[in-house]
Amino acid sequence: MSHRTDDLAPGGAFTRLVRKLRYHEASRQVLAVVLMVWFSVTAAPAELSLTLGTPFIVAGTALRLFASGFITKNRELATDGPYALVRHPLYTGNIAIVSGFAIAGGQWWAVAVALAFFWFYYPTAIEYEDRKLHNLFGDRWLQWAGDVPALMPSFRNLGGAFSGGWSFRKSLLRNGEPLIALIIAACLLNIIRQLP
Repeated sequence: MSHRTDDLAPGGAFTRLVRKLRYHEASRQVLAVVLMVWFSVTAAPAELSLTLGTPFIVAGTALRLFASGFITKNRELATDGPYALVRHPLYTGNIAIVSGFAIAGGQWWAVAVALAFFWFYYPTAIEYEDRKLHNLFGDRWLQWAGDVPALMPSFRNLGGAFSGGWSFRKSLLRNGEPLIALIIAACLLNIIRQLP
């Protein structure tokens, strides 16, 4: 299911199964989209919930679009653009988007589902990415990771956010991010249409 746990300490059968699920990247990505769609289809929005949730959705989408134009996975250590502020801006963007849909949809249970999703997947995703990047980039990663937090942006290196070169080609062709942004926009419009 996931090669990401191969070098971790072995455990019992149930522990190994849960660990493999938690580390499985495709499951996390697909489930995030499923949650976003589910929250938008089952929404019962009020003006307040929509007003509170929409900024998270917009900010998360913008952050993902920005970050996806800087990253070349496993070949370069991205330290410019949003990577100067946070080590995992794509994860930060995902959390903001799913949180935004949970809030905007106006269903109390959606927030609980979103929190369970974050707890189940993101600590292991961050642990794996940090371990992988450390193995790939060694001391360069250690120095960068020592200055840049994992999920909550630090604005100590704000100048770095405007350095480097954002690439639409990377964002669209390598990472498919503008297509994801269209799905996000469609889900948000679906919630807006459901306002009383």
